[in-house]
Amino acid sequence: MIPFVDLIQPHLELEEELMAVVKKALRTAGFIGGPMVEEFERDFARFCEVKYCIGVNSGTDALRFALMAAGVKAGDTVITVPNTFIATTEAISQAGARPEFVDIDPRTCNMDPGKLREYLETRCDYDERSRRPAGTGLRYPPVTRTTKSPVTAVIPVHLYGQPAEMDPILELADRYGLIVIEDACQAHGAEYFSAEQNRWRRAGSMGKAAAFSFYPGKNLGACGEGGAVTTDDEQIARKVQMLRDHGQAKKYYHEIEGYNGRLDAIQAGLLTVKLGRLPEWNARRREIAARYRELFGSVGDRLTIPDEPSWARSIYHLYVIRVEERDALRAHLSAAHIGTGTHYPIPLHMQKAYKHLGYRAGAFPVSEKIASEVLSLPMYPQLQFDDQILVACQVQEFLSRAPARATA
Repeated sequence: MIPFVDLIQPHLELEEELMAVVKKALRTAGFIGGPMVEEFERDFARFCEVKYCIGVNSGTDALRFALMAAGVKAGDTVITVPNTFIATTEAISQAGARPEFVDIDPRTCNMDPGKLREYLETRCDYDERSRRPAGTGLRYPPVTRTTKSPVTAVIPVHLYGQPAEMDPILELADRYGLIVIEDACQAHGAEYFSAEQNRWRRAGSMGKAAAFSFYPGKNLGACGEGGAVTTDDEQIARKVQMLRDHGQAKKYYHEIEGYNGRLDAIQAGLLTVKLGRLPEWNARRREIAARYRELFGSVGDRLTIPDEPSWARSIYHLYVIRVEERDALRAHLSAAHIGTGTHYPIPLHMQKAYKHLGYRAGAFPVSEKIASEVLSLPMYPQLQFDDQILVACQVQEFLSRAPARATA
């Protein structure tokens, strides 16, 4: 059996260090907050190249708190993509706002800046009095023509570990006065080369704030739930700190109504141990991705492998191929005892939960096509080259036997 992901081996390798964290918590009764959480927040902020990191209970809480702390409020519209996990849009709705979508780039599976521009230029109205004297940016946000709701924020998702194309997204956000919150829940350590700044930038350091998830299967995963908000904005950091802890500025002094969204001390301690290994693990994932690329080099045009633009350094949280016969290939690999995943088979605008938004099939054709074709292959730092060869051979065997679909 070649598993889709191996969560056992890395914990066995680090068992002594991880158990030391648990023993420390037991001996000090430091379970909520305290030095272990603060140490992880310092270390992860440094890793992401930002001033502040605030540990929270989950990636969903991180997104929700980041939106709220940045100023998104009830009645606003927030733009994101339909090709993501529902936590992205849950956070928008739970902040009181309405999600709306733009389609994705077929090469990267991330937000297409051209579609974002098209949305802002053709689906919104503007008060000409809101334009600043310099001619850039807006005093007041654009308003959607369908719901007359102010568009206040955009969430680009760094999907599968690959950063979105941030320069044009940030330029549009600046022009139209939008808050940018990065969904970096799958992108711990991914990098984007900003031509605007002529330097590489870490995922989580480019927007007004960013959200990370430490769900166990992530590149940096807890042994349970966990998340974090990263930001360079001190006011946002302080607001998130209050939101995660019942709105408290200090114990029993509640400045706002908040939530119980704290990061457990044990999880923070475990994450600190794993963070020390994350650069090595990410480098290993990039090596595995390069080997897959070599192994699939002769397959032909029936298989689409991940495209990494020159401006991206993906950390390959997932290695996602595309094939028209996705379900049949998945069944074939399962019969060969090879684990796979599907991320994500139904775009959010076609989910029953968002029927009220009024979207129809065909609204976002790139997302819909990709959703029917994506298949995630085994990807984890401990994956052996011999196992990769077996995976590639089984994929090639399937494609050599399966008849090609007729084209129109």
